[in-house]
This record gives sequence, C-alpha cells and structure tokens, in this order.
Amino acid sequence: NAGFTKYTAVDGTPGLKAAVIAKFRRDNGLDYTPKQILVSCGGKQSFFNLVQAVVNAGDEVIIPAPYWVSYPDIVILADGRPVIVEAGIEQGFKITPAQLDAAITPKTRLFVINSPSNPTGAVYTRDELAALGEVLRKHPRVLIASDDMYEHIRLNDVPFVNILNACPDLYDRTLVLNGVSKAYSMTGWRIGYAAGPESILRAMTNVQSQSTSNATSISQVAAEAALNGDQGCITPMLDAFKTRHRYVVDALNAIPGFHCVDSGGAFYAFPDVRPAIMNLLARDIIEEPTDIAFSEYLLESADVAVVPGSAFGAEGYIRLSFATSQANLEKAIKRIAAALA
Repeated sequence: NAGFTKYTAVDGTPGLKAAVIAKFRRDNGLDYTPKQILVSCGGKQSFFNLVQAVVNAGDEVIIPAPYWVSYPDIVILADGRPVIVEAGIEQGFKITPAQLDAAITPKTRLFVINSPSNPTGAVYTRDELAALGEVLRKHPRVLIASDDMYEHIRLNDVPFVNILNACPDLYDRTLVLNGVSKAYSMTGWRIGYAAGPESILRAMTNVQSQSTSNATSISQVAAEAALNGDQGCITPMLDAFKTRHRYVVDALNAIPGFHCVDSGGAFYAFPDVRPAIMNLLARDIIEEPTDIAFSEYLLESADVAVVPGSAFGAEGYIRLSFATSQANLEKAIKRIAAALA
C-alpha cells in the first residue's frame, strides 16, 4: 500500500543494512559499516556472490563433508575445485585441525565452515574453532566463509560462537553469511546477507548487480522488521525443536541398523544407516548397497521422504528434518521401523 515496490540499491536498503549491522553487534559482538554489508536473495546467493568474486579458475575451496549440497557446485560454476574433507559420525561430523592443515595447498583460496551444520546439526565449540584458526593463521591467503544460517537454532544451552568470536584477528579474511530464513521461518522471503572486508563486499555487489540486482523490496522491509523486532518469538520455536529432536534421536536409535548422535543445532537428524542398508540388501529388498536405494525404498514402501546422505557427500547416511509436527514425526518413524522390520 505504501508503494515500496520499486528497485532498491543493489546491496540493500539503508534500513535493512542498519538492522543487519545492529544484529551483528548485538548477537555476535562484531562491528561492520554499511559498505561491509550485502543483502542478497537468500544465503545461497550470498555464497554464490562470494565464490564468483574471489575464486579464479583452478583455485581450491576446502569444504568439510557432510556439506550443504550447493557448496561444491557453486565452486565448480566459478571454475574452482572443491576439496572435500570428510568427517564422519565417529568424529562428530567435525574436521580436525590436522585434516584442515593437510588439505591446504598453495592453490587454496577459501575455507568454508557451517556451524550449526546442515545436514548434520554438528556445532563447533569455541576451542575447536580456535584450533582451526591456528592452522589458518599460517596461510594468510586463505579466506574464510562462516555460514551461520542456523545460528539461532541451538538445541543445547551452549551460546553460539563463530570463528571470528574465537579468532578476532581473522576479521580481515572472514566473510560471515547469515539470513532470516531459519531463525524467523522466512524461507520464502529469500533474504540473506553477508558481512566482511569492504573490497570483497564491493566485488560481491558487482556480481549481484549483473544477476538479480536487489533483493525484493518488500522482503527487505519484512527482514528489517524481523531483525529489529522482539526476538522472543524464537524461544517457543526452539522449545518445540528441542522436544522433537529428543524424540527423533531416541526413536531412530531404537531401530535396528540405525546410529544417530545428538545434534547441537539446526533441525536435522543425520543417522548412519549403513547396517540397515546391508540388511535390506541381504534380504534382496534393495538391489544396491546405497543410501539412494535405501531412501527410494522408504519412499515407495512407507511413503516417507528422507534425503540420501550422498547428496551431502556422506554415503550411507540419511537426513531427516524435524521442522514438522510431532504427530508427523511419530507417524514417519513408525513407518520407517515397520518397513525395516
């Protein structure tokens, strides 16, 4: 009704950028200027802009696995090379400093860290982030992308920290990516934002100016209201997620062939189902020992949709989301158990 339906500045409205700056100061103890902020059409575009801006042909980008599905492909679109560092359930889905050190080469340009993680829910502690920072200090050319999209979805009482909180001296090399999709359940509004060194943000803005231009004007107003409004709206959502998380993990671990660890954040469970896969194979119920075959079986026989772990670089796992009702979760897990009996 106010007619705010025209183009905005490519990097975002002054009001939303001010709200983002205030959020970083309030929630993370980080200070930025308006020239260090870029508002985009979701967190995925923030990462796309970053990679297009800083990765040249042949540059390497270190991505811990399991990873969000878009990271490697976005790197490939920039003619970069994803370097996947695997971290399975036995190490809590978190890479070690030794693994990071071994993965860095003279061609490494960017290191990506997503905590809390999609798909695993793994959360790095301050000490773990500090240890990774010790490695990164030895390689000043390597930039850092901290994907904090699930910052507010924490399933324990440990305060959120990112790598800049643990290693403030890495400020000039770190891009912090976030958005309103998860904390405020605004996925369809498509608003993400990035903060970091002014020169890199300028290049990212140039990339965006030749793709989408600004994020939707109306969505920017909504995002500003979310960031500036009463943050108490997050609490009941978190309480529900904690209850569902406890149910899902315990229920999955009661199914033969499943091994699921607690998630520290986000709203996913990521069980190891390799024994269950082999059991179905031995019974000639599936034809291949893969998580894709396993997921297709659950979909076709139990009408339950899960995401194969191989989509996230982790064969033999599946991802389940508990961002649905308790009743739906109970129904789904009963169907899974029956299909595997």
